[in-house]
Amino acid sequence: SYDIVMSHESDPGDRSSAGGKRDLVAERILNLRGLKCPLPALRARKALSGLRTGDMLIAECTDPLTAIDIPNLLRETGDTMVSSVREGEVLVFRIRKR
Repeated sequence: SYDIVMSHESDPGDRSSAGGKRDLVAERILNLRGLKCPLPALRARKALSGLRTGDMLIAECTDPLTAIDIPNLLRETGDTMVSSVREGEVLVFRIRKR
């Protein structure tokens, strides 16, 4: 398992913070390869709980059941699925924290 946290500037048109400064958002990559149901969803839930609103979680999974489990998790948490793609045997979920 590995985590990479990168900071990115948000949309330059977004001036919601004080003084018109741009907020930074974190992007966390969560390696869930080789884990079987229900571990990927449980670890994704834990990772999401540690993120701030607007942060991105990228979950990399190999268990085919995560195609069902991760969307179900997001229905419970209210977080947003930005994208879900298959890269070979790996399912990659990009999730935005609400």
